[in-house]
Amino acid sequence: MCELLGMSANTPTDLRFSFAGFRERGGNTNHHKDGWGAAFYKGKTAQVFLDPEPCSKSGLAEFLKKNPVASQISIAHIRKANSGKVDLVNTHPFQRELWGTLWVFAHNGQRKKAKKFAVTHFLPLGTTDSEYLFCYILDKLKSKFSQRPKDSILRAFLKNTIDSLHNLGVMNLLFSDSQFLYVYCSTNLHYITRKAPFGKAKLKDHSMTVDFSKITNSKDIVTVIATEALTTNETWHKMNKGEFLVFSKGVAEG
Repeated sequence: MCELLGMSANTPTDLRFSFAGFRERGGNTNHHKDGWGAAFYKGKTAQVFLDPEPCSKSGLAEFLKKNPVASQISIAHIRKANSGKVDLVNTHPFQRELWGTLWVFAHNGQRKKAKKFAVTHFLPLGTTDSEYLFCYILDKLKSKFSQRPKDSILRAFLKNTIDSLHNLGVMNLLFSDSQFLYVYCSTNLHYITRKAPFGKAKLKDHSMTVDFSKITNSKDIVTVIATEALTTNETWHKMNKGEFLVFSKGVAEG
């Protein structure tokens, strides 16, 4: 299956370090060679990069390595195709506008029965069950709320909607509405929150080591979410099955 990478921070932060290791899993240290994508929020919209080529060999990924994008919310995905051919239109993360803001969505898992649910307002461009699932969730939101509801109401509705689909298959999700990073664990997701006092971190899939104490200040808070831990010398927290977390400025709000 695919792998996910997300970040929530309290100040614009680039994904350079984490992406260096994550990228290697896209056809080098792992078999997720069927495309990749990354989204970096800027206000209500996002810069989205998509490429059906293996991330480890992608010229676009090399461009991002040399020109990292700083953001408070980032979402990335490397694909192992199960549903839908290898094609740009089937590459995560997917994006749609709702309530005047851009929603971005990435999925790890298989939802073979997802397409049995009707969608009206949002239609998929590609053929993946992942994009169909995204369209279905947004359809439910648009049908229920004519405008964005209070945060607590929105979160409860999202969790209930996703929980109702949980028994149809694997569904690890990272998605955002530009304000919050929503994380749902079906089987396998891990996260780490880095804050003062900062230390060194060494990647699993790359030779890179970074001393965060030299490139951060005492007020920085950065949470990284990944399918599997990206570093060898830090303690990552494994999410529980069915757990839904909402991150704001690097902090989990539950």
